[in-house]
Amino acid sequence: MNKLFFSVVFLLFSFGGYAQELNARVTVVANRVSNTVNRSTFTTLQTALTNFLNNRKWSNESYAANEKIDCNFFLNVEQTSEINVYTASLTIQAARPVFNTSYLSPIINFKDDNIIFKYVEFQIFEFNENRITGSDALVSNLTAVFAYYANLIIAFDNLSFSPRGGDAFFQKAQNIVNNAPDGRGISGWKPFDGIRNRYWLVENMLNSRYNIMHDVYYNYYRNGMDKMYSDETNARKEMLNVLNLLNTFNTDNPNTMINQFFFQGKSSELIKVFSKAMPQEKAQARELLAKLDLTNSLAYKDQLK
Repeated sequence: MNKLFFSVVFLLFSFGGYAQELNARVTVVANRVSNTVNRSTFTTLQTALTNFLNNRKWSNESYAANEKIDCNFFLNVEQTSEINVYTASLTIQAARPVFNTSYLSPIINFKDDNIIFKYVEFQIFEFNENRITGSDALVSNLTAVFAYYANLIIAFDNLSFSPRGGDAFFQKAQNIVNNAPDGRGISGWKPFDGIRNRYWLVENMLNSRYNIMHDVYYNYYRNGMDKMYSDETNARKEMLNVLNLLNTFNTDNPNTMINQFFFQGKSSELIKVFSKAMPQEKAQARELLAKLDLTNSLAYKDQLK
């Protein structure tokens, strides 16, 4: 991992041993499932998914215990007419530490609404990245979805510390897309399943036409957020440069998924960063943010006056 500027801190803690990559917290909510289903099923599912994410080695890299990536998975489950088959939405949140602070900067905040799966209590979760689909596509779909987002979390985290640092994990995520389960209501893996889904997210990050997005992520975190403590003025200028890069990207490639994905969960952070800017810089940021992040346009206009 290219997180050398944290190396002194890591040395202090490294005697604690090495661990898997993720510090994942999984929450399964099943308020809309009939009471005829044993409620312990969802407690067991929550534990199984937590263990699946945290106990599996997703890479060949060594992570010290305090290097693990903080992330949350919220699985909101609904019942279907078929026994042991559920539909769900999954919200994925991940953050990475900002150098010299205790602050965690959001790097992923995304909701996936297209999940269907089969689960029987105490079912064993198996996942083989070279043979993703098992005998039952609905059983395989849940582990495929979680494995896909585990790799994306590691990819974006690595990218934020090192130029092109996430490429290997974007490729792993794409491999899951290419070999994903198919059939019986399964969606989100194909280009025709919508314009913002698992297929398009990883496609955008591996499409050579969109290489600028790798610069956007690296510069935002490593040259922007990580330098706010030591050189706030220049760090803010670098983040304004990132917004200009995004504006160019969005002009050339309107309505791409990755542009919207980048901004999700960042509005409060961006407002805080640019609220301390000089008037001209603040006005530039306000104009760009209101244009690029339409969901939070009013907040930028109101709070960056």
